[in-house]
Amino acid sequence: MSVGFSAIPGDLRVPLFYAEVDNSMANSGLSTLRRLLVGQVNDDAEGDEIGKLSIVSRTTEARAIGGDGSMIAAMHKQLRAIDPAGEVWCLPLKVAEGVSATATITLTGTTSEAGLLNLYVAGQRVQAMVPNLSPASAVAATLANKINDAIELPVKAAAVEGVVTLTSKFKGVQANDIQVVMNRLGRVNGEITPAGLTVVVTPMSGGAGTPDMAAALAALGDEEFEFICQPWTDVQTLDAWKETMDDSAGRWSWAKQIYGHVYSVRRGTLGEHVAAGRLRNDPHMTILGIEKGVPQPVWEVAAQLVARTAVFISADPACPTQTGELGGIDPAPVSERFTLTEFQSLLGYGTATANYSGGALRIQRAVTTYQRNAYDQPDDSYLDSETLHQSAHVLRVLRSRITSKYGRHKLANDGTNFGPGQRIVTPVVIRGELIAAYGELERAGIVENMEMFKANLIVERDPANPNRLNVLFPPDLVNQLRVFALLYQFRLQYPEAA
Repeated sequence: MSVGFSAIPGDLRVPLFYAEVDNSMANSGLSTLRRLLVGQVNDDAEGDEIGKLSIVSRTTEARAIGGDGSMIAAMHKQLRAIDPAGEVWCLPLKVAEGVSATATITLTGTTSEAGLLNLYVAGQRVQAMVPNLSPASAVAATLANKINDAIELPVKAAAVEGVVTLTSKFKGVQANDIQVVMNRLGRVNGEITPAGLTVVVTPMSGGAGTPDMAAALAALGDEEFEFICQPWTDVQTLDAWKETMDDSAGRWSWAKQIYGHVYSVRRGTLGEHVAAGRLRNDPHMTILGIEKGVPQPVWEVAAQLVARTAVFISADPACPTQTGELGGIDPAPVSERFTLTEFQSLLGYGTATANYSGGALRIQRAVTTYQRNAYDQPDDSYLDSETLHQSAHVLRVLRSRITSKYGRHKLANDGTNFGPGQRIVTPVVIRGELIAAYGELERAGIVENMEMFKANLIVERDPANPNRLNVLFPPDLVNQLRVFALLYQFRLQYPEAA
C-alpha cells in the first residue's frame, strides 16, 4: 500500500511518531450567501465609508453612515424587518453632480373646526394637530415642524406663508419617487382635512442625477454577493450592472465564478413597464414593476424584495419565492392595482410582479429581464431568478467538492495500475465523484432524474492537454410549481346513481 503524504518527507530518519492532518475529505461547508445594499447617503453625510464596501449589521450603523432619512438607512431597515440574521454589506454612494427633488403643499383658508392633518411622505404618516380658527400660514408652520421632527423621512421642510416646501435630503433622480399624499387612508379611516382648510399637493419633481456607477462597481472588486439590491433603473445604470454580471467577463464568467443576482424596482403604468421591459435582456437582473400608487419609494420595496428572496433561497435554493410577504410595503389603492391580464403582460416582457393577497403585498413571480436569445428568438431558459440561484448553488457545491478532495492530485488514464492511497485520479474516479455529488443534490431536492444525468455525463482527458480534465455536467434542475390548472366538471347527479 502506498499512502500519498503532503508534508511528511519520505526520507525522514528521526524517530518516532509524526501525524499529518488532511481535511480534504471533511469539507461540507458552503459559501455564505451575502446581501449587498447599494444606496445613497444624504448630501450632508461625511465619512470614509462612502463609496466603499462595509459590513453593516445594525440599522443604527447604516444611519450613522448615511444620515437620518437616507436611502441606505431606509433600505437596511426594510431588509432587517424580514431578514434579521443574514450577512449584510452596504455600498453607500453620493450623487456628485445632481439636483434635489422638491414638492409643495399649499394650504389656503382658515379652519372652522379643530382637526388633524394626515400627510404621508414615502409611506410614513405625519400628523399635525390643527386648532379651530387657524390660518393657513400657522397650519403650514406647524406641519413643517412636524415633518422636520420625523427624522427618518427622506425630506426636510420649510414653510413660507401658507406653502410648505419639501426638499429631498439627497440629490438625484430617485428622489422624485418619494410619494407625498394627503389623507391616504381616506374618510373611512378618519383621515379628512379640517373644514375651512384647502390643501393642494404638488408631487416631488426636479430631482436629477445618478451615482457614478462605474466607480461604484469598481469598489465591489471580486467580493461575493448572492443578493444585490440597487434601486436605479435608468439605461446607463442597468447597462453597467449587465456588464458587471455577464457570462463572458463578468461575475458569471468562467474566470470569476462569483455569481449573484441583481434586484431592482421600477414604478409606472402598464405601458411604461412594458416599454422599459422590451429594452432589457439580462438574465442576471430582476426588476419588479409596481403600480404608481404604492406609497413606499422603490428603494424600500427593492430592499424588502431582496430580504424575502434571501431568506427563501438561503433556506432552499430550488423553492419558488412566490407568495413571499413584503410586510413593510403597502399596496396601491384598489382601483390602481394591476389585474390578471396586466400581470400576464408584465411577465411576458421581463418584469417581475407582486400582488396584494391575504392582507399583504407578496411576490407573485420574480422573473428576470431575459426574454430572447442571440438570434432574437423567444428563450425561457433564464425566465425565473430561482434558476440562477439554483445553478449557482450546484456550481458552488461542485467547486467545493473538487477543490477540497482533488486540489493536489495527479491525473492518469483509466486502468492505470497505481497503489491504494496514491494522490491520483482518473476520469472514472471523477465521474464517480460527480455522480455521488449529484445524488446528494437530488436528495436535497435541487436536481432530479439521476439515470438520465448519468447517461449524459461526460468525463474525459483533454486530447491536446494531458493535465486537463474536461467534463460535461448536465443537471436536470428541479422545477417549481407555478400553475395549478383544474377542470371542475360538475354533475347534478351521475346517471348510474339515478
